[in-house]
Amino acid sequence: VFHNEAWSTLLRTVYSVINRSPHHLLSEVILVDDASERDFLKAALENYVKNLEVPVKIIRMEQRSGLIRARLRGAAASKGQVITFLDAHCECTLGWLEPLLARIKEDRKTVVCPIIDVISDDTFEYMAGSDMTYGGFNWKLNFRWYPVPQREMDRRKGDRTLPVRTPTMAGGLFSIDRNYFEEIGTYDAGMDIWGGENLEMSFRIWQCGGSLEIVTCSHVGHVFRKATPYTFPGGTGHVINKNNRRLAEVWMDEFKDFFYIISPGVVKVDYGDVSVRKALRENLKCKPFSWYLENIYPDSQIPRRYYSLGEIRNVETNQCLDNMGRKENEKVGIFNCHGMGGNQVFSYTADKEIRTDDLCLDVSRLNGPVIMLKCHHMRGNQLWEYDAEKLTLRHVNSNQCLDEPSEEDKMVPTMKDCSESRSQQWLLRNMTLGA
Repeated sequence: VFHNEAWSTLLRTVYSVINRSPHHLLSEVILVDDASERDFLKAALENYVKNLEVPVKIIRMEQRSGLIRARLRGAAASKGQVITFLDAHCECTLGWLEPLLARIKEDRKTVVCPIIDVISDDTFEYMAGSDMTYGGFNWKLNFRWYPVPQREMDRRKGDRTLPVRTPTMAGGLFSIDRNYFEEIGTYDAGMDIWGGENLEMSFRIWQCGGSLEIVTCSHVGHVFRKATPYTFPGGTGHVINKNNRRLAEVWMDEFKDFFYIISPGVVKVDYGDVSVRKALRENLKCKPFSWYLENIYPDSQIPRRYYSLGEIRNVETNQCLDNMGRKENEKVGIFNCHGMGGNQVFSYTADKEIRTDDLCLDVSRLNGPVIMLKCHHMRGNQLWEYDAEKLTLRHVNSNQCLDEPSEEDKMVPTMKDCSESRSQQWLLRNMTLGA
C-alpha cells in the first residue's frame, strides 16, 4: 500500500520482491495506491510496471482511505494461497520468502513476520536487525520492541533458527494464509487510516487459537522514517485513540482500564460500533485477555494480578504521587491530586511493586531517595508492603515507610522510620475512566 511514496523506495520494494523470490512461489505483486497526488505515481508507474517479469497489478482507491482499508482492498483482489503484506519502503533479501511460506505450510494458523532490518532514511544503507527482540506494548498501547525473554530462549533450546513466538507484531510486514485471514476476521474495517491495527490483530490471533511468530531465517529491510509524509484526516491523536479504543473495548476485558486511566483523553473519543467485532470474538470462541497475559505475554507491563490501579494519596497533605512525565532514574514527585489519571496512575501489584507502565518505585539506600526505575521483577529494592489497616507503604529492604515531602523539597516524597503518623498514611484508590 502506498500514499505519495517516493519512486525509488517503492520500486526498490517491488524489484526486491521479484528478484529475490523464487518465481514459482510468486503469484503476483499488488500495489494499492491510497489516493496519491504525485504525478509520477499515475500513468508513469503503470507504464513502468508493465515491463516487469512478474504480474504487477495497481489498484487505485477512489479517496484517501488509510492503510487498513487499502490493505483490505488489496487482499480481496489477491489470488495467492498466502497473502504477504509489505510496506512500500522495504527491501527483501535473498531467501526471505521460503521460510515464511514453509512455516505456514506446517501450520496454516501461524501468522509469520520476518526479522525487520533497518534501512537508513538518510543514506539508504542496509543494516542487519536482531533476532534477540520481539514485539510487546506498554500501558498506552504503543508497540515496543523488547528483549526476547529467557523462557522463550529455553523453549527454543538455544536453536536460533527456530521461530520466536512474539506477543505482538509491528504490523507492516507479515504473511498469512488467505483463508485463515478471512476466518480470523481480516482487519477491523471500523478503524481509520493507521495505528492500533497491529495490536488488534496480534491479540485476536493469540486469543482465538492462532499463533504469531518471527521467523528468524527471513530478513526484510525497512526504511524507518523520522517524519510521516502523509496526513491523518481528523488529526493523528484522534485517529490512533479511536483505533486503540476499539481494540481495547473488544479484546482487553477489564485490563482496558490500564489504558484508559493512563490516557484519559481516550474515553472522550467516539469509537463507533464494535458489535460486529464482539460477535466475531464470540463466534470464534476466543479466550479472555487474562489468558493472553498469563500464557503469551507474562512479561507484559500490565500486571496480571493487582490490588489497586489509580492514585496514591497522602492522608496528611491530600496530595498524590505523580511521575510528572519523568523518565527512568528520576525521583518520583508528589502533587495536588487531579483525579484525571495520567501521571498520577500507579498500580500496586500482586508482586508488591508500585508501578506505572514499565517503571517501578525503587529505593536503594536508607532515607531514600525514591526513584523510578525499570521494573526488574526481582523484588529487592522494588518490594513494598501495604498495610490496609495502618495505611502505610513499607519498603521491605530498608524497613522504612513512604512519608510526605521534607521542608527542603516539597515536591518529592521521603523515606523515614515507620511511625504510623498521618504523614505516612496513603490511600490506594481504584479508578476507572472507561464508559
